[in-house]
Amino acid sequence: MKYGYARCSTTDKQDISRQIRDLRAAGAKEVYEERVSGSAPVRVIFDELMDIIQPGDTLAVTEVSRLTRDTGKMVEILSHLEKNKIRLECGTLVADYTDTVDVMQRAMLLIMAVFAELERGLTVERIKSGLKNAIAGGSKLGRPKKTAKDVPTLVRELLPRYAAGEFGKAEYARLAGISRPALYKYLALLGGVEK
Repeated sequence: MKYGYARCSTTDKQDISRQIRDLRAAGAKEVYEERVSGSAPVRVIFDELMDIIQPGDTLAVTEVSRLTRDTGKMVEILSHLEKNKIRLECGTLVADYTDTVDVMQRAMLLIMAVFAELERGLTVERIKSGLKNAIAGGSKLGRPKKTAKDVPTLVRELLPRYAAGEFGKAEYARLAGISRPALYKYLALLGGVEK
């Protein structure tokens, strides 16, 4: 049986459907999807798959970085596959652990894992450097603070009627077409009109 594993980071804008499509085209009968960092120490779906997969089965991923972006974790994964006689298809590279382990294939997978980890590290460094540079340049990070000017017109128009006691907060939110938590925030911006 061939199982596919598709992964992308929770912060990735990457569409995981491409991986799923490629894995199914490569013959994966079941594809397990996970949205978690490739360097995360715990991956629930991956661990679940490792409990299901049997000796002689195949684990397929589109590329090493989808399997992990941590070299130490890659060593653990390869050891698990070897111990349990599981075949690995990593894109076009096939490591058949159901038979004699090919040391060159293992070395290639580890080298690819080093580059996946390096790529992640460089990305993190660039982001941190960019944030520091933006702060040094006077930029304020995060969402801009909302002010009374940001309160929707309908909320403003209904405020005098609410303040006069014509209706409560639940009705106010319904009439304004917003949630109650949003109403509370807008009321605070308008000076904390409470009832």
